[in-house]
Amino acid sequence: MIYAVSPEGVIGRDGRIPWHYPADLKRFKRLTSGGTIVMGRATFDSIGRALPGRRNIVVTSRPLATAGVERAASVEDALALAGDADVWFIGGARIYEAAMAYVETIDVTYVPDHVDPAGAVLAPQIEPNVFDAGAVVVHEDDARLTRRVYTRRG
Repeated sequence: MIYAVSPEGVIGRDGRIPWHYPADLKRFKRLTSGGTIVMGRATFDSIGRALPGRRNIVVTSRPLATAGVERAASVEDALALAGDADVWFIGGARIYEAAMAYVETIDVTYVPDHVDPAGAVLAPQIEPNVFDAGAVVVHEDDARLTRRVYTRRG
């Protein structure tokens, strides 16, 4: 699982990410390239296309007619479709919540932007009894950002 979050826990607002950090987008691309990305329909609609260099699976009950995109009815179906591939869940909130039972790592970028959480999409709760928190480190490509990688216990 991978996402960026504001100090208030916001991951999205009005169908988009409410900040722009090119270095974090570059890191996202570097990490997910060659793998499989799984996203919800709203996240796919906000991107507007299949992300190149990755297998794109959209969890939705509606038909999709976009080249380079596969459809799954649930997170479980997406995982079955992905098989043994490296899978990155990239949003939105409902996908993160459903995927929490399956993920081994959660890669979080903390952005300094303050965003009013009213009406915004919030990050999933990371349970400390389920995930160990790695050290907070400065983002390797943008010193304004920090990162933490959480790993599933046992």
